[in-house]
Amino acid sequence: MDARTSESSTSTGWALRCAEQGDVEVIAELRAAVMRPDLERLGRFDEHRVRQRLRDSFSPQHTSVIVADGAFAGSVTVRPAEDGHWLEHFYLDPDLQGRGLGSAVLRTLLDRADADGMPVRLNVLQGSAARRLYERHGFTVEGQDPIDVFMVRQPGSATGEV
Repeated sequence: MDARTSESSTSTGWALRCAEQGDVEVIAELRAAVMRPDLERLGRFDEHRVRQRLRDSFSPQHTSVIVADGAFAGSVTVRPAEDGHWLEHFYLDPDLQGRGLGSAVLRTLLDRADADGMPVRLNVLQGSAARRLYERHGFTVEGQDPIDVFMVRQPGSATGEV
């Protein structure tokens, strides 16, 4: 599964485009904005570290930029692993959240994983509202620690999304 393959939905006005090295800073800034409330709640927010962790792990070959109505709207990374795929760095502009865009992007990526017959794993911060999105798309808890919840979705898992 390649998150970078161009995909678009004209009915909702969004597309995925291949990320480039030059996208790293705008994605790092979005990551800081999106994760700040949860990291502050967990007592883990650090202005520098939240951005640096993205910079250190940025992999344009596995990352897509989400474009909505012609403008940068977010990012998502799908990294291959021996036992499936890891969904990482899935960030959406807060002004665009709650409108179905995240579900549409996730559904597209999960359809690709299903076609490959591969499970998808991710981790989400404890207490994050994003967990509900993942659960609606068939992810279940595999494990957790005081900071993260580790989730997996098996190929073809039914979704109860609205």
